[in-house]
Amino acid sequence: MEKVRTVSDTKRDFYAQHTRPINSIYRRVVEELLVELHLLSVNVHFRVDPIYCLGVVSSFERFMQGYRPEKDKESIFQAICRAVGGNPDEYRANANLALNLAKKLGSIPNLISWFKSPKQEEYPSVAEAVERIKENPQFKYSRLFGIGLYTMLSEVEPGFWREQKSRDEITTQLAEIFPVNGEKLAKDFDLYQSNLEKIQQMILVLEEAVEADRKKREKKSLELNPKPNDSQIGS
Repeated sequence: MEKVRTVSDTKRDFYAQHTRPINSIYRRVVEELLVELHLLSVNVHFRVDPIYCLGVVSSFERFMQGYRPEKDKESIFQAICRAVGGNPDEYRANANLALNLAKKLGSIPNLISWFKSPKQEEYPSVAEAVERIKENPQFKYSRLFGIGLYTMLSEVEPGFWREQKSRDEITTQLAEIFPVNGEKLAKDFDLYQSNLEKIQQMILVLEEAVEADRKKREKKSLELNPKPNDSQIGS
């Protein structure tokens, strides 16, 4: 019998691939995403699909905004995907398919309608995945699948989650299409929206701190190396 990988195995693989230190402010984001992907990867009913991939990519990009050094972000993403046996390029390609489909459909009613009757000639891999999910009574719903749906909806109507009436209608319709719990979906949408707002606030605080530190260093530099005044230059 094949041994089931543990969270420790996955974390070990991650840190073997991304060897640079993780910025302490973002370490919790990285480790929580890593653990979430691990738990899904060892679930017998879980299958990767484009909507889930969009949830992974979009949550990573949104929650890692402002990460420094910027060049480390892609290394971290690749290490996360590979640590759970995934291909980071495939994750991004699948995420782009789902997002481009939403852009093409252009509105939430069109998107809901497409989910009900996916057209194979339009983004066939997404259509096939949606059909498989709809027909699978053991579909393993995840928060990241919910984030993928949220991202597709917000791509065509950014403020869709602010209207209570539209929120209830949308989650009810999605729960009728996919084997998901409408209340659970609504809670995941709420939590994701709240976390996005918190991350924006955090980024603002970080930017202000960086700017204050820059001014402090400039002031100290001027004190140590004062510029000559006009009288000194003329003498």
